[in-house]
Amino acid sequence: MGLMLFPGDDDVASPDVSWSYTGFGMFRKWLAQVEGFALAGMDGFGGDRQWSSVSTTLAPLLNHPDDEGDLTPAQCAAMLPRLEEILGRHEPDAGDPLLRRRIEDVSALVTVLRICVDKDVELVFG
Repeated sequence: MGLMLFPGDDDVASPDVSWSYTGFGMFRKWLAQVEGFALAGMDGFGGDRQWSSVSTTLAPLLNHPDDEGDLTPAQCAAMLPRLEEILGRHEPDAGDPLLRRRIEDVSALVTVLRICVDKDVELVFG
């Protein structure tokens, strides 16, 4: 059982990105580190730091239930530039296999978010 993020466009041919729940947790932990904070210290993840104290456009993704709900096209559009910036900082064939996996995940997520923005549909967590 795992988690899939996909455009809410009812097109079964649209790309998606998927993880195991553990894998998604590790991906979000890595993104939070890239953004300069520890996810484990945040409210809802074992800590008491409030999300309002964090300045990142990735907060809607980082602080979202794993397997239900969606993000709006506006939230997707707001996250895209930051995720693209993260992609631009790393070589796709980085020697570290874990980093390579994270970059592949960011790339797949960017593809899905672009579709959500272009079609003005939500990003569905399922």
